[in-house]
Amino acid sequence: MKRRERTRQLIELGGLIAKAGLVEMTDDDRAVILGLLDEAAAKLRNTDRDQQLLLWRRRGRHAFDAAD
Repeated sequence: MKRRERTRQLIELGGLIAKAGLVEMTDDDRAVILGLLDEAAAKLRNTDRDQQLLLWRRRGRHAFDAAD
């Protein structure tokens, strides 16, 4: 991936973390945010991945729609 594309992707992913309210709810504690993301990744490895992705996708789409 080109450097500019990678930078844009990282900025967008950071925006999603902010949009979810994680920055404020964790007092911008990066270790807590990484722990949350690590737990989500573990859940995808250890549970019914497709079902979990479907649930999170629905919640994410709902959050996007509510923000509009």
